[in-house]
Amino acid sequence: MLPESAKPYLLNGIYQWCIDQGHTPYILVVVAYPGVSVPSGYAKDGRMILDISPRACHNLSMADDWICFNARFGGVARNVDVPMAAVAAIYAAETQEGMGFAEPVIPADPLPGADPAGREETSSKTPEKSEKPSLRVIK
Repeated sequence: MLPESAKPYLLNGIYQWCIDQGHTPYILVVVAYPGVSVPSGYAKDGRMILDISPRACHNLSMADDWICFNARFGGVARNVDVPMAAVAAIYAAETQEGMGFAEPVIPADPLPGADPAGREETSSKTPEKSEKPSLRVIK
């Protein structure tokens, strides 16, 4: 299984490949995952496809734990925050080439985590972010 710590590097790599090829990078997000903050009404079957190309979003930040950006939905500017763990795939819209990831396990008890930019949330499932570091043993 892919270590979760490799996911940000793979997402960034595929994003950059899409941009270099002139393709439109899309991410598939599981909206029920704790911390996901996306406009309501756009999800289908608990998932949402987001265009993260430079022409569709502004101030894109793909950090180790979060993807954050501003985009317009129905002509209204909105903030979007997605924990890396909630991303199920990244791919080029034109060719469908990219990478899928293991289905994220939605915790029964919401894990600590908050909007990384300190913005007001648009979904009702954003818990508080913990500043406590965590380590995972990899063999």
